[in-house]
Amino acid sequence: MSFDLRTVARVVAGVYLDNGVSDHTPCEGLARVGEYVVVASAEFATLVTGTVAELEARFAQGSEAAAVTSRAVFVSESDTPRLRKILAAHGMSAVLGASASGDALHYRLAALLADDRAASDRLVASGTRVLTQVARRGGATAAMAELAHRIDGWAVLLDAHGQLIASAGAGRLHLDDAKAVALGKPVRVRHPGLQTHQVGSDLDFTGYLVVASRSSATSRIRDLASQAAALFDLVLRTRDPSVTEHLGREALVEILHGGGAQATELLRRWGVREVELTAFALGTRTRTVDLERLVERWLDELGVEHIFVGDPGLVRGFVPEHLVGELMALAAGFEPLGATSLHLGLGAAAPIDALGRSAVQAKQAFDAAFEAGASAQRYAELPTVDFVLDVISEDHRTQLGGVLDGLRGDDGDHGELLDTLRVFLSEHGAHRASAAKLGIHRQTLVSRIHRVEELTGLSMARPDDRAAAWLALRALGHEAFTQ
Repeated sequence: MSFDLRTVARVVAGVYLDNGVSDHTPCEGLARVGEYVVVASAEFATLVTGTVAELEARFAQGSEAAAVTSRAVFVSESDTPRLRKILAAHGMSAVLGASASGDALHYRLAALLADDRAASDRLVASGTRVLTQVARRGGATAAMAELAHRIDGWAVLLDAHGQLIASAGAGRLHLDDAKAVALGKPVRVRHPGLQTHQVGSDLDFTGYLVVASRSSATSRIRDLASQAAALFDLVLRTRDPSVTEHLGREALVEILHGGGAQATELLRRWGVREVELTAFALGTRTRTVDLERLVERWLDELGVEHIFVGDPGLVRGFVPEHLVGELMALAAGFEPLGATSLHLGLGAAAPIDALGRSAVQAKQAFDAAFEAGASAQRYAELPTVDFVLDVISEDHRTQLGGVLDGLRGDDGDHGELLDTLRVFLSEHGAHRASAAKLGIHRQTLVSRIHRVEELTGLSMARPDDRAAAWLALRALGHEAFTQ
């Protein structure tokens, strides 16, 4: 609630008398002075109205009634030295000199509190709708980030054993506090404003949601976090495919990359009847979008089999060529939350027994879209060097890539020298920019480039050698550009 005692004093044109209750304290209730019998919460203030005689009579009923009454805030049109003396004697705060009196004052306060509750309810309802939409697109991680933003604080999601599932805001900095509060451990908590919400029912327990806010709207935050906890219970049960399914799909896609009769037979058993497929690669700069769930929904809309596998930040798969335009339209029309964006790379259509080349092309097209900030990029629309590589034979590409075999390690894989060369050429030989992108000192960059020249026999000072090195990198395809 945002309706605090300072607001009450301003609305009724009164003066706030602080006898122990801050004027920033939010209000949660209203009662007649003779009917107020229970202190609802130490964190909120309850307003009481009535005459000065009724207030004195209440105090005269005994110590227990006086103690309860003094915890409320008296609102009255009266403001006399005698009334102030009574209030001071019992340590009771008040709003005095109100512009209305009697029933008019009481009903005006009731209307103000009702409006405030309604506004708070609307904020909780709209916040819950947004959290649901965010969870559909980005899963628990994105929903946690949105929740932390809406409560102006941080949030930590723990499983039933107190292990971290997700956090947002400064949640990781307060992880020990969150665990202590959630699990009831005897640890000194350094943040007094924590709230803990159970995720799941007592019979089907999932975990804990711990939140903290800099805002004074405690009630609204509690309501929104409670709704978020129920949402996380659903998300945690449904958001990811099983590990077995993921690994199985990854193995199947690798068979397709290998090609041949085995790939053809696999697709037939998978229910795919097309003679050609087109590879795609979909990715984003952040992990606030659940790409696997997004691709599942898109392929359902297109009415095709789920031939894809998800890697961190990237989904690779295949679709029929005649649906490529629709897939590009879905990628272009998607509006992720925040400043992030989706990037789609598409290879050339290929026979179902030779899909590996299309997959490499899709990754190259994705890299180009990612660097350019484009929503979609087809391999056929890449610059001329890609067409050159596309028309030469596999043996010639292997021979061209062999120019850089000297950079392979003992295990046969390319290492940091190849990555250094790729960045150096991508930055047009600019030492400062290349070193910054690699996160190394300029002198370290110079040493690595000299080592590349020694191992390959190329000179980065000669344009022809730089061109040969770049063509060799491109000929290596995904091997060079995904390290």
